[in-house]
Amino acid sequence: MSALNLSNVTLDYPDGEGTITALDAVNLSVNAGEFLSLVGPSGSGKSSLLAVAATLVKPTSGLLTIDGTDATGLAEKELAALRRDSVGIIFQQPNLLASLTAAEQLIIGDHLRGKSARAAAGRAAELLDVVGLSDSAHKRPHQLSGGQRQRVNIARALMGSPKVLLVDEPTAALDHERSESIVRLLRKVTDDFAVATVMVTHDTEFVPLTDSVATMRDGVLSAPVPTQAPAMAG
Repeated sequence: MSALNLSNVTLDYPDGEGTITALDAVNLSVNAGEFLSLVGPSGSGKSSLLAVAATLVKPTSGLLTIDGTDATGLAEKELAALRRDSVGIIFQQPNLLASLTAAEQLIIGDHLRGKSARAAAGRAAELLDVVGLSDSAHKRPHQLSGGQRQRVNIARALMGSPKVLLVDEPTAALDHERSESIVRLLRKVTDDFAVATVMVTHDTEFVPLTDSVATMRDGVLSAPVPTQAPAMAG
Protein backbone atom coordinates (compact mmCIF):
# COMPACT_ATOMS: atom_id res chain seq x y z
CA MET A 1 0.00 0.00 0.00
CA SER A 2 1.31 3.45 -0.88
CA ALA A 3 1.96 5.93 1.92
CA LEU A 4 0.49 8.74 -0.19
CA ASN A 5 -2.19 8.29 -2.81
CA LEU A 6 -4.14 10.84 -4.82
CA SER A 7 -6.84 9.33 -7.01
CA ASN A 8 -8.56 11.43 -9.67
CA VAL A 9 -8.08 14.57 -7.56
CA THR A 10 -9.48 17.81 -8.96
CA LEU A 11 -9.17 21.23 -7.34
CA ASP A 12 -11.17 24.18 -8.66
CA TYR A 13 -10.82 27.78 -7.51
CA PRO A 14 -13.48 30.46 -8.12
CA ASP A 15 -12.36 33.09 -10.59
CA GLY A 16 -14.91 35.83 -11.10
CA GLU A 17 -17.95 34.19 -12.63
CA GLY A 18 -16.01 31.09 -13.60
CA THR A 19 -13.47 28.73 -12.10
CA ILE A 20 -9.80 27.87 -12.50
CA THR A 21 -8.82 24.21 -12.40
CA ALA A 22 -5.59 24.06 -10.39
CA LEU A 23 -5.53 20.23 -10.36
CA ASP A 24 -7.15 18.30 -13.19
CA ALA A 25 -7.91 14.65 -12.31
CA VAL A 26 -4.49 14.08 -10.74
CA ASN A 27 -3.36 10.54 -9.93
CA LEU A 28 -0.24 9.98 -7.85
CA SER A 29 1.02 7.15 -5.67
CA VAL A 30 4.21 7.34 -3.59
CA ASN A 31 5.45 4.40 -1.55
CA ALA A 32 7.37 4.36 1.73
CA GLY A 33 11.05 5.01 1.03
CA GLU A 34 10.36 6.54 -2.40
CA PHE A 35 11.69 10.01 -3.34
CA LEU A 36 9.72 11.77 -6.08
CA SER A 37 10.65 15.05 -7.77
CA LEU A 38 7.82 17.27 -8.99
CA VAL A 39 8.75 19.77 -11.69
CA GLY A 40 6.90 22.16 -13.96
CA PRO A 41 6.54 25.85 -14.78
CA SER A 42 5.27 28.44 -12.32
CA GLY A 43 1.51 28.31 -11.97
CA SER A 44 1.29 24.71 -13.19
CA GLY A 45 -0.31 23.41 -9.98
CA LYS A 46 2.69 22.05 -8.05
CA SER A 47 1.97 24.06 -4.90
CA SER A 48 -1.71 23.16 -5.11
CA LEU A 49 -0.81 19.48 -5.24
CA LEU A 50 1.37 19.83 -2.14
CA ALA A 51 -1.38 21.74 -0.32
CA VAL A 52 -3.91 18.99 -1.04
CA ALA A 53 -1.44 16.23 -0.12
CA ALA A 54 -0.73 18.06 3.16
CA THR A 55 -4.50 18.20 3.90
CA LEU A 56 -4.25 22.00 4.02
CA VAL A 57 -6.71 22.34 1.11
CA LYS A 58 -9.66 20.04 0.49
CA PRO A 59 -9.97 18.90 -3.13
CA THR A 60 -13.12 19.61 -5.12
CA SER A 61 -13.35 15.91 -5.96
CA GLY A 62 -11.29 12.75 -5.84
CA LEU A 63 -9.67 10.69 -3.09
CA LEU A 64 -6.67 11.46 -0.86
CA THR A 65 -5.23 8.62 1.21
CA ILE A 66 -2.38 9.01 3.71
CA ASP A 67 -0.91 5.88 5.27
CA GLY A 68 -4.12 4.00 4.52
CA THR A 69 -6.43 6.67 5.94
CA ASP A 70 -9.01 8.28 3.65
CA ALA A 71 -8.52 11.97 4.39
CA THR A 72 -11.24 13.19 2.05
CA GLY A 73 -14.18 12.95 4.44
CA LEU A 74 -12.47 13.79 7.72
CA ALA A 75 -13.57 16.68 9.92
CA GLU A 76 -11.08 19.51 10.45
CA LYS A 77 -10.04 18.25 13.90
CA GLU A 78 -9.37 14.77 12.48
CA LEU A 79 -7.46 16.28 9.56
CA ALA A 80 -5.29 18.28 11.94
CA ALA A 81 -4.47 15.11 13.88
CA LEU A 82 -3.63 13.21 10.69
CA ARG A 83 -1.42 16.06 9.50
CA ARG A 84 0.32 16.30 12.88
CA ASP A 85 1.00 12.58 13.16
CA SER A 86 1.56 11.44 9.57
CA VAL A 87 2.74 14.38 7.44
CA GLY A 88 5.99 16.34 7.61
CA ILE A 89 6.06 19.63 5.70
CA ILE A 90 9.27 21.40 4.67
CA PHE A 91 8.57 24.89 3.38
CA GLN A 92 10.82 26.91 1.10
CA GLN A 93 11.55 29.30 3.97
CA PRO A 94 12.32 27.57 7.29
CA ASN A 95 10.27 30.14 9.29
CA LEU A 96 12.12 29.35 12.49
CA LEU A 97 11.14 31.16 15.69
CA ALA A 98 13.83 33.75 16.39
CA SER A 99 13.78 33.29 20.17
CA LEU A 100 14.21 29.49 20.15
CA THR A 101 17.36 27.40 19.80
CA ALA A 102 17.65 24.75 17.10
CA ALA A 103 16.70 22.06 19.62
CA GLU A 104 13.75 24.05 20.92
CA GLN A 105 12.40 24.48 17.37
CA LEU A 106 11.98 20.70 17.33
CA ILE A 107 10.88 20.16 20.92
CA ILE A 108 7.95 22.58 20.72
CA GLY A 109 6.24 20.39 18.12
CA ASP A 110 6.40 17.32 20.33
CA HIS A 111 4.89 19.28 23.21
CA LEU A 112 1.88 19.81 20.95
CA ARG A 113 1.78 16.05 20.36
CA GLY A 114 1.62 15.45 24.10
CA LYS A 115 5.10 13.94 24.39
CA SER A 116 7.11 14.30 27.60
CA ALA A 117 9.85 16.93 27.73
CA ARG A 118 12.51 14.23 28.19
CA ALA A 119 11.31 12.18 25.22
CA ALA A 120 11.06 15.29 23.03
CA ALA A 121 14.57 16.44 23.99
CA GLY A 122 15.98 13.00 23.22
CA ARG A 123 14.27 12.84 19.84
CA ALA A 124 15.43 16.37 18.99
CA ALA A 125 19.04 15.50 19.80
CA GLU A 126 18.82 12.36 17.67
CA LEU A 127 17.45 14.23 14.66
CA LEU A 128 19.87 17.15 14.93
CA ASP A 129 22.63 14.54 14.77
CA VAL A 130 21.01 13.01 11.67
CA VAL A 131 21.05 16.38 9.88
CA GLY A 132 24.60 17.18 10.99
CA LEU A 133 23.82 19.85 13.59
CA SER A 134 24.71 18.20 16.90
CA ASP A 135 27.11 21.04 17.65
CA SER A 136 24.48 23.69 16.87
CA ALA A 137 21.62 22.51 19.11
CA HIS A 138 21.83 25.61 21.31
CA LYS A 139 22.23 28.15 18.54
CA ARG A 140 19.40 30.47 17.53
CA PRO A 141 18.41 31.09 13.89
CA HIS A 142 20.51 34.27 13.50
CA GLN A 143 23.59 32.21 14.42
CA LEU A 144 22.94 29.63 11.68
CA SER A 145 23.65 29.77 7.95
CA GLY A 146 20.85 29.42 5.40
CA GLY A 147 21.77 25.79 4.82
CA GLN A 148 21.83 25.07 8.55
CA ARG A 149 18.41 26.67 9.01
CA GLN A 150 17.04 24.43 6.28
CA ARG A 151 18.57 21.42 8.06
CA VAL A 152 16.72 22.43 11.24
CA ASN A 153 13.59 22.68 9.08
CA ILE A 154 14.10 19.10 7.87
CA ALA A 155 14.74 17.78 11.39
CA ARG A 156 11.63 19.57 12.66
CA ALA A 157 9.50 17.94 9.96
CA LEU A 158 10.75 14.51 11.06
CA MET A 159 9.94 14.94 14.76
CA GLY A 160 6.52 13.33 14.51
CA SER A 161 7.87 10.27 12.63
CA PRO A 162 5.77 11.11 9.55
CA LYS A 163 4.88 8.62 6.84
CA VAL A 164 4.85 11.36 4.19
CA LEU A 165 7.36 14.19 3.70
CA LEU A 166 6.29 17.11 1.49
CA VAL A 167 9.06 19.49 0.43
CA ASP A 168 8.53 22.83 -1.33
CA GLU A 169 11.54 24.24 -3.21
CA PRO A 170 14.06 23.49 -0.43
CA THR A 171 17.05 24.90 -2.36
CA ALA A 172 15.53 28.11 -3.72
CA ALA A 173 17.51 30.40 -1.39
CA LEU A 174 20.76 28.39 -1.34
CA ASP A 175 23.91 28.31 -3.43
CA HIS A 176 24.84 25.26 -5.49
CA GLU A 177 26.95 23.48 -2.88
CA ARG A 178 24.41 23.91 -0.08
CA SER A 179 21.58 22.99 -2.45
CA GLU A 180 23.20 19.68 -3.33
CA SER A 181 23.89 18.89 0.33
CA ILE A 182 20.23 19.53 1.21
CA VAL A 183 18.90 17.24 -1.55
CA ARG A 184 21.40 14.55 -0.56
CA LEU A 185 20.19 14.88 3.02
CA LEU A 186 16.59 14.47 1.86
CA ARG A 187 17.69 11.36 -0.04
CA LYS A 188 19.26 9.98 3.14
CA VAL A 189 16.29 10.63 5.42
CA THR A 190 13.91 9.17 2.82
CA ASP A 191 15.93 5.97 2.87
CA ASP A 192 16.72 5.86 6.59
CA PHE A 193 13.22 6.71 7.83
CA ALA A 194 11.28 5.02 5.00
CA VAL A 195 9.14 8.08 4.34
CA ALA A 196 7.34 8.83 1.08
CA THR A 197 8.96 12.09 -0.05
CA VAL A 198 7.59 14.48 -2.66
CA MET A 199 9.87 17.42 -3.52
CA VAL A 200 8.76 20.34 -5.65
CA THR A 201 11.85 21.76 -7.31
CA HIS A 202 12.83 24.17 -10.07
CA ASP A 203 16.39 22.84 -10.11
CA THR A 204 16.43 19.81 -12.40
CA GLU A 205 20.15 19.29 -11.79
CA PHE A 206 19.37 17.42 -8.58
CA VAL A 207 16.48 15.34 -9.95
CA PRO A 208 18.83 12.33 -10.54
CA LEU A 209 19.25 12.10 -6.75
CA THR A 210 15.56 11.13 -6.52
CA ASP A 211 13.87 7.90 -7.61
CA SER A 212 11.41 9.35 -10.09
CA VAL A 213 10.20 12.61 -11.58
CA ALA A 214 6.73 13.80 -12.57
CA THR A 215 5.95 16.93 -14.56
CA MET A 216 2.99 19.21 -13.94
CA ARG A 217 1.53 21.54 -16.56
CA ASP A 218 -1.78 23.40 -16.46
CA GLY A 219 -2.98 21.26 -13.54
CA VAL A 220 -2.28 17.98 -15.32
CA LEU A 221 0.29 15.60 -13.83
CA SER A 222 2.32 13.27 -16.01
CA ALA A 223 2.99 9.74 -14.88
CA PRO A 224 6.24 9.57 -12.85
CA VAL A 225 9.33 8.45 -14.77
CA PRO A 226 12.20 6.63 -13.05
CA THR A 227 15.38 8.71 -12.90
CA GLN A 228 17.66 5.65 -12.77
CA ALA A 229 19.71 7.39 -10.12
CA PRO A 230 23.05 5.86 -9.15
CA ALA A 231 23.37 4.31 -5.71
CA MET A 232 23.94 6.98 -3.09
CA ALA A 233 26.63 6.86 -0.48
CA GLY A 234 25.60 7.69 3.12
